[in-house]
Amino acid sequence: MFSFAAYPYPKSESFKEIFVSSLGAGIAVYLFLIIFQPFGTENFQHPYKFVLLFPYCIIFGMAFLMANLTTSRFSNWNIGSELLKITLILFLGSVLSYFYNSLFLSHVKLDIVNYFYMFLYTLAVGIPISIIYILSRYIYLKNIHEKKARDISQHLPVSASEQRQNLLKITAQNTELIINENDFLFVQSMENYCTFYFLENNSLQKALIRISLANVLQQIETGSVKKCHRSYIVNLGRVKKIKGNAQGYKLILPKIDFEIPVSRSFIPSIIPQLQQQNL
Repeated sequence: MFSFAAYPYPKSESFKEIFVSSLGAGIAVYLFLIIFQPFGTENFQHPYKFVLLFPYCIIFGMAFLMANLTTSRFSNWNIGSELLKITLILFLGSVLSYFYNSLFLSHVKLDIVNYFYMFLYTLAVGIPISIIYILSRYIYLKNIHEKKARDISQHLPVSASEQRQNLLKITAQNTELIINENDFLFVQSMENYCTFYFLENNSLQKALIRISLANVLQQIETGSVKKCHRSYIVNLGRVKKIKGNAQGYKLILPKIDFEIPVSRSFIPSIIPQLQQQNL
């Protein structure tokens, strides 16, 4: 259960997507009310019945919008965080709905018991709609990442022959490693050690050095050599393909049998550079 909650959930980077998805959630609540008319709604008789029910669309749409705009600032987001956000949205929606219903529709005295019933009604309507909302956004954002990755991969160079012939020099204590930037692939950090992956005569080589990733970045960062994850520094000029999924993006380099992750915090700098460097 806890491992499922920790599974990454994609975050939207577009205000348009946040607005449209929040509007869709509000409209879904409204359609549910006018089509199924649950919880005694069918007994509510008024010439403008559907008009009076429309504010519920606004209430829940605004609740989703405010929550999404607030949480879009967080860098690490997962299924557990998304479920907590939905719970808070339903709570906020139930409070606003209760006041609207009590003061403008039912004209009843404010009472905690009446609110409890409104909270249960909100859960009954909101849970199925929230499930659809979470799944649809997951699929949509996953497809967006995959499409962008395919578009970028189509324009990546086949080789790095045009890359500048810079020498990357790494020094740590009594160790010194010099790599041509064309041959450098990436660095992987593991506790106090870093493993350097590079090509030598078109053959993959590895070198393990006791040094921090921050120290490495200070020594070798260039226009193409960038940090893309808390454990990785990668040569963007050697990226041959990008894969997109619900969690974000992963980079594929030559001679490497695994993928290099791009942290969400680095997406705004890494992905646009890959898009622009080969235009």
